[in-house]
Amino acid sequence: MKAKIPVILETSRLILRPWQAEDFAPFALMNANAQVMQYFPQTLNTAESDALAEKFQRLIELIGWGFWALELKQTGQFIGFTGLHFQPDLFEFSPCTEIGWRLVFEFWHQGYAAEAATASLKFAFNILKLEEVKAFTAVQNKPSETLMLRLGMQHQGYFNHPKLDADSPLLCHTLYGIKPADFLKNHDGRGLNQSIHS
Repeated sequence: MKAKIPVILETSRLILRPWQAEDFAPFALMNANAQVMQYFPQTLNTAESDALAEKFQRLIELIGWGFWALELKQTGQFIGFTGLHFQPDLFEFSPCTEIGWRLVFEFWHQGYAAEAATASLKFAFNILKLEEVKAFTAVQNKPSETLMLRLGMQHQGYFNHPKLDADSPLLCHTLYGIKPADFLKNHDGRGLNQSIHS
């Protein structure tokens, strides 16, 4: 399969872009932070974090989009990732495309995740023409669930994550979804100022 030209999304404050070598060190620090990884099975060591970033970048190179590195436009600083990921068969509700995010702790509660997620959904519906985007997290992760609601996503139930052990306290996940009509109803583009280029 011929590689696609990677897509870059821009909002008023952020750039969602392919991964760069200099992103790996701050990404590893983020993934080693217990607060950031509170609702994941464990923190990641440097090798695990680097492998994850490499996976994200390979997928972007292959299809043009994915979990983009998130850059603060004003400073050029890496602050996490946000984007879309196709899940062909892992879940009972697969195939589906999920939206996800993970930000450096010091950049929480500043609206960056919502801004980047909104840009990702706009791309999903306006460019990829997806019929629905899913989001999910451990039931304990109320901050992420609050963001899903803020994005206009609808609760669709609960499921046990197939990659977690049966005795994991994070096993039960909450599932949300959003369709194009609901996205347009909740996001008319105000304050987004999104551009797409590749």
